[in-house]
Amino acid sequence: MTLRSARGRRIALAVAVLVIVPAVLAGCGEEAKNNRQNSLQPKGPAAHTIDNLFKPVAVIAILVGIFIIVATVYVAIKFRRRAGNDNPKQVHGNTRLEIGWTIVPALILAIIAVPSVAAIFKLAEDPGPKALQVEVVGKQWWWEFHYSDAKVVTADELVIPAGRPVFVHLSACAETIGGCNVIHSFWVPELAGKKDVVPGHDNTMTIEADKPGTFLGQCAEYCGLSHANMRFRVIAKSADDFEQWLSEQQQGPAQPVTDEVDGKQVPAGEAQDLMINTFACAGCHTLDDSSKPSYGPNLTHLASRTVFASGAYKLNRTNLVNWLLNAPSMIPMESKDCRLLATDPSVTCVGMPSFTENTPKGQPVMSKAQAETIADFLLGQT
Repeated sequence: MTLRSARGRRIALAVAVLVIVPAVLAGCGEEAKNNRQNSLQPKGPAAHTIDNLFKPVAVIAILVGIFIIVATVYVAIKFRRRAGNDNPKQVHGNTRLEIGWTIVPALILAIIAVPSVAAIFKLAEDPGPKALQVEVVGKQWWWEFHYSDAKVVTADELVIPAGRPVFVHLSACAETIGGCNVIHSFWVPELAGKKDVVPGHDNTMTIEADKPGTFLGQCAEYCGLSHANMRFRVIAKSADDFEQWLSEQQQGPAQPVTDEVDGKQVPAGEAQDLMINTFACAGCHTLDDSSKPSYGPNLTHLASRTVFASGAYKLNRTNLVNWLLNAPSMIPMESKDCRLLATDPSVTCVGMPSFTENTPKGQPVMSKAQAETIADFLLGQT
């Protein structure tokens, strides 16, 4: 062995240690443990089923991995090239060895397969009529939730009753402008596994929370520019609190959007006029009926939520004003033509447009005072 090759191996080993050790330590830290997207901390029946399958399979995989690594190191050392061992004795046609390395892996796979298949069928079961039915539509880049029986539509936050199964119907197609979307994946690690949301192929899954709490969800399938920002929350409430929330969502807006004057519906105030006429927000959003889906999130009861913008930002006045002025600066979006959507249904766009940058010719630019007026109105829509 030359001095150069020995030095190169030492450098490679040092680099491997510097890369692997910090990665392992980071995975064991408190931040990783408590990031609220940890599938190793199950908080619902489906997640417990997955965790109970993962642990024994992980132990088997670790043991197999250790055996393979030890065997590889042993063979590499014993049969390394050295003086008097340039061509080790060749072994060919060892029947016992060949039968062994065929049967043993097959048995290991069979042991893993039986509980895996059982878990797959268990997770795919229809929870029955006692379950809450929710339709989930994946869009770019946010989630729309339809409580079909209660006729309620929300976004960003999926509110469910704790201790009751929720049968989720997943779709990437909506009956609003835009039709089908790209593929997404619905994932709430602490409550269940992943399930793809595929255009033209609806899927279902069951989620349930053991007790009240907030659980973070995420799109787990690359879906474009803002995939990493496509978040949501599952908020589990007690049965009574959930029914109260559902009843409040079924009510009309806290502040009227329009008034009837001389037999015509006109904006009921300055903010409403800005949203309906000046900036045409009503072309993409429903403002006064929580039962209707829309191209953008339903804003009828926006103030009842804790987050907005695909769950990426806390709902407060500062964040909402900044969002209204220039949303693409907060979350990357291809939204240049979105302001034309209200007047030209043939135009499709993705994301919230900026009202201060790349303004189409003839379209007004939003001032901060106007954004504050709209934000104050929306924050009053409980």
